Amino acid sequence: MNSTAPDSRRWLVLTIVCVAYFMTVLDVSIVTVALPSISRALHFSASGLQWVITAYTITFGGFLLLGGRFADLLGRRLIFMTGLAVFTAASLVCGLAGSSAVLIAARTVQGVGAALVSPATLSIITTTFEEGAERNKALGIWGAMGGGGAAAGVLFGGILTRYLGWEWIFFVNIPVGAAVLAVTRPIVRESRDEPDHRSFDLFGATAVTGGLALLVYGVSEAPAHGWGATSTIASLAAAGALLFFFVAWESRFRAPLMPLGIFRIRTVAGANAASLFLGVVVFSNFFLLTLYVQNVLHYSAIKTGLTFFATAGTLVAVAAVAQALSTRYGPRPVLAAGFVTLTAGMILYAQIPVHGKFLSNLLPGYLLVGVGLALGFIAVSIAALAGVPPRLAGVASGLLTTSQQIGGAVGTAMVSSISLSRADHLLRIGRAPGAAFTSGYALAFWVLAGVGAAGIVLSWALVRPEAGAVPKKEPATELA
Repeated sequence: MNSTAPDSRRWLVLTIVCVAYFMTVLDVSIVTVALPSISRALHFSASGLQWVITAYTITFGGFLLLGGRFADLLGRRLIFMTGLAVFTAASLVCGLAGSSAVLIAARTVQGVGAALVSPATLSIITTTFEEGAERNKALGIWGAMGGGGAAAGVLFGGILTRYLGWEWIFFVNIPVGAAVLAVTRPIVRESRDEPDHRSFDLFGATAVTGGLALLVYGVSEAPAHGWGATSTIASLAAAGALLFFFVAWESRFRAPLMPLGIFRIRTVAGANAASLFLGVVVFSNFFLLTLYVQNVLHYSAIKTGLTFFATAGTLVAVAAVAQALSTRYGPRPVLAAGFVTLTAGMILYAQIPVHGKFLSNLLPGYLLVGVGLALGFIAVSIAALAGVPPRLAGVASGLLTTSQQIGGAVGTAMVSSISLSRADHLLRIGRAPGAAFTSGYALAFWVLAGVGAAGIVLSWALVRPEAGAVPKKEPATELA
């Protein structure tokens, strides 16, 4: 079945898939404030603790394109439910983990489940809503859930860790996942692509999954081992070789995993490039702020989480406006405005003092980032699906989320290296720890401001002005 006729229960379908998507995005950031508690409970080494995050991001980022193609070929509802079942079961194991090895293994499996769920949700939305104002509204809600999940993860992580214990950042997924699974089959209709050739691109799938996983691994490990370390260079070189092979293979294979012709839709190419930059700024921003308020201002986990309520609340308030503007004027000016606002937020954060105050030094930036998240995530979601035929919905969905996750991994590793290098230098010459770390974070925020400025130029140059406002469908035969 590959129907695109209007579904009378489409808004209920949207609610179901958005709840699942929110949960998977939440798990990227929810563990951040719980890391000290997890370290004490499971006796993690200093170098091993980062793997609680890295294990999830490697498989999440590495399997996204494969998950998207599985959804197109095997059934979008089937892959959505399979991924959700895997994610929920792995969450239970995470919460029950009695050792660091078990937690890391479970987080790895959890990432695989998320990589199946995430592109399937967007693919289901794309095939449930016809291109135009209704789909833009649906994609606006989906984009808000993505940005909100990234912001709310820190908030919920702090609350759950403080009052229930670190295990509940994982246990909370179980009732939500079970409830979504229970209602999915009777409400969400199945759809899949019906290709002329049923062969599966095994070599392409292996190359891109391995390449992306090695890329995320390399950049995640770089802050600990150094960008010039043999292990870092080897990982990045192997990732580059596999991804180069993937592109060469896809251009020749009869039934490719990712038809390269999808990049001939200029707005899709531009949106994914902008999504990469967006991931760099957004995920790195949350990482740096969490470190600043805990390591320099000495906020507790609960207080750290509550500070991010300003960002999450602003995003929710602005989301409907962002969707309406994208529908009326197209996503290009809205996406550019999102980058402008995010860049302004990074510049404000670059002024943080050692003895910062929430109202004067943090709140203005939190509000700006909330606005930028709403404008950026919603506009890029609409742009990335503009003109994509339903049969490639899973591929386009996986590609968008991959861009964001790779951007987040690269950005977090980059700002971690920059801030630590700066702080180490200042500590060696006798600066106080608080001042040294603050200076390192400020320098990293300046770098993020530069990335945001580049995103403004990129989104304006590559995203077509009419996309989203006046949809133009590309012939499906030109994308094979």
